[in-house]
Amino acid sequence: MKSNLLLISVISVIISFVGGFFLANALNRNELNSLAAENERLENSRNSSQTNDSQDTLTNDEIRRKIAQADEIPDNFGFQKNLGLALYRYAAMKQDAELLAEVIRLLSRANELDKKDYDVIVALGNSYFDIGFYKKNNQDFQKAREFYQAALDAKPDDADVRTDLGLTYFLTEPPQMDLAIEEFQKSLQTNPLHEKTLQVLTQAHLSQNKIQEAEIYLEKLKAVNQNNKFLPELSAQLAKSKNESQTQ
Repeated sequence: MKSNLLLISVISVIISFVGGFFLANALNRNELNSLAAENERLENSRNSSQTNDSQDTLTNDEIRRKIAQADEIPDNFGFQKNLGLALYRYAAMKQDAELLAEVIRLLSRANELDKKDYDVIVALGNSYFDIGFYKKNNQDFQKAREFYQAALDAKPDDADVRTDLGLTYFLTEPPQMDLAIEEFQKSLQTNPLHEKTLQVLTQAHLSQNKIQEAEIYLEKLKAVNQNNKFLPELSAQLAKSKNESQTQ
């Protein structure tokens, strides 16, 4: 069980690791308005950004100055939102729970100014999710759940958010596996080829020793992406579970 949860934890962290190098540069250039577009375009650039780690770090002073600017204009929705989103991605990359708390403060301010902004709602869910993961705190997972549900009320077909909602149940201690699997299944109803969902659903069934179900979703995952980096680990776990069941 512990090895299973370790894999899903690694999966969750990887979800957050995008665009760090470009965020640092964008913050330094004061081009916060372009961050969302840049990060979407560069979502798959994680490996190259890691090789530039020395260029990827903002100083405390740089971050504090930006946050101070936001505090000086609390009614400026665009500034609160853009800085909050930028710092979220940077804090997630650095696994900085303290900075994530500041991110939540900025994004909460933006959320008060515009309750319907979808990006802000999802980012608040992600911020609480990450803190819950780093601190192993069920209360933060619950807060993440509330924002994810609010996002899904607006866009019920968002498979990414639906899967993250399921992960809040998976990573809660003790795991609420039935609720997690229910959300993962809803995600697949929206997008049967959603790679992340197939990945975590395979893991969820393995954690419950449901070998046949795990094998079904593992095969679907292979069909979607035979180069998925977790396939070897998942395949090894499945083989081990099969061997153990045959020797009992």
